[in-house]
Parts: sequence; C-alpha cells; structure tokens
Amino acid sequence: MNSNQVAKYRLKLRVWQFGLLAAIFFVWWALTKPGLIPAFVFDNDNQAAFFFGEPLVIFSRIWDWFVVNADIYAHLWTTLVETILAFAFGTVSGGLVGMWLALSPFAAAVADPFIKGLNSMPRVILAPIFAVWFGLGIASKVALGVTLVFFIVFFNVYQGVREVNPNVLASARMLGANRQQLLKNVYLPSAMSWVFSSLHTSVGMAFVGAVVGEYLGSSHGVGYLILQAEGVFDINTVMAGILVLTAFALVLDWIVGVVERRAMRWQPRAGTSTTLKGGSL
Repeated sequence: MNSNQVAKYRLKLRVWQFGLLAAIFFVWWALTKPGLIPAFVFDNDNQAAFFFGEPLVIFSRIWDWFVVNADIYAHLWTTLVETILAFAFGTVSGGLVGMWLALSPFAAAVADPFIKGLNSMPRVILAPIFAVWFGLGIASKVALGVTLVFFIVFFNVYQGVREVNPNVLASARMLGANRQQLLKNVYLPSAMSWVFSSLHTSVGMAFVGAVVGEYLGSSHGVGYLILQAEGVFDINTVMAGILVLTAFALVLDWIVGVVERRAMRWQPRAGTSTTLKGGSL
C-alpha cells in the first residue's frame, strides 16, 4: 500500500475504534440510567447504577482527580515507579538468566525442574509474603512485579537463543568468530526479536504486579485508591480507577511499541517484499 492508502486505512481504523468505544459507553449509560430502560434483571432501576456505576458520574470523578483536585498525580507516580522498576529488573534478570541457560545445556538441565516449579506457582500468593519481607512500601510491589516479568522474558530469550539458525552459526564459526563475537552478532540479534515480542506482555505484567501489590497493602498508588473506594461501596470511584489504570496501561504499551519499532529497524516488516513489487494483499 502507498502512503495515501495507509493513511486512509489508519483513519478508518481509528473511526471504527472510537465508534465502538462510544457505543460501549452509550449502552453502559443507557443501562445504568435510572428510569431510562425498564429493569430486566434487577428489582428496581437504581440497582444497575449501584453495581456498575454511572458513566457521567465516573467521568466527573476522573475530572476531579486530574483537574479540580489534582490529587491523583502522586498516586500515578507511585504506580509508575513501581511498574518501571519491576519491568527493568524483571527484563534484565530474565534476559541474563535465559541467555546463560540457553548457552549452557548442563546448567539448563539442572535448573529445569526448579524453573518449572517456580513458574507454576501462583504469584499472587507471594504478595503478602513480600509485604512481610519488604514492608508496605515500593519494594514489595516491585518484587511481585519482577516475579511476573522474569519468566516471560526468560522463556522468550531462552527460546530465541536456542532457535538460532544453525547455518548462520556455522557460517560465523567458519569465518573465525569467537564466543564473544557469536554472542554479540548472532545470539543477541536472534534473542532480541523474541525479547521485544514479549515486552508488551511484560510491561502489562509489571503493571499488574504493582497494582495488585497496592491493592493488598499500601498507602499510595491507584490500587490503594480503588481499595479505599471498595471499602465504602463506592462503585463509581472503583470504575474511575479501573478506567484510569486501563488508559495508563495503554500508554505504557504504546511507549513500548515506539521503542520496539526504533530498536528493530533492521528487521524487515511483514509484507515488505510484496510492497516493493508494487502489489498488496
């Protein structure tokens, strides 16, 4: 596709996406507006709004958070710091361990049952343990996020290194490449494509770890705000917190996508050969 076709496609895509989003909010508003639609499941018109919240009230709460009171920024900053630290530590440690075990078959065989056992453990049960070990500050949330991110990156790096093309590896060795050169010019490029494919999931898991940790025990963060609202059955504030977290997660995912596209410029995109020939699917 040429540039005009790409621009039209993206515009059409955005129109459909925002149209679907608007339709979802309209249906939500109509079903929770008291007296607008007869109650089907609930006993009266007000119960739907009590259980699912009212969109206009929720947006008003978000407006107060960001504009009127401007008191959510400190909580967002806390959640962001926890997410970034968990993402960084989990990605680096998972990548290093994955690379090491992929290049050391004996060490991988020794660690295999331990890796599988730790990976099968539900991470949420570690949250109260980390709270006891590290307290209710940032450290316990970062530790929980690291346990979520580590295995995602680890398995992708491990698989990426193990699936290096044998012909490329043999050619590099024939040209006299030593172990360090193989690591830099063969193994790392192979693993990087796998790493970046996992980063979108990894940043989401780091975010989940931070919020869950805040929810289970904290005095700051968006998860803490949601917990406080749940304690008084304030569903509108709970839904407002969920929408803020969703938007926050989408922004983080977009940032990861930008970094991925810049770092992987050398990798040809799907459909490049077709485009060069002047055709399109």
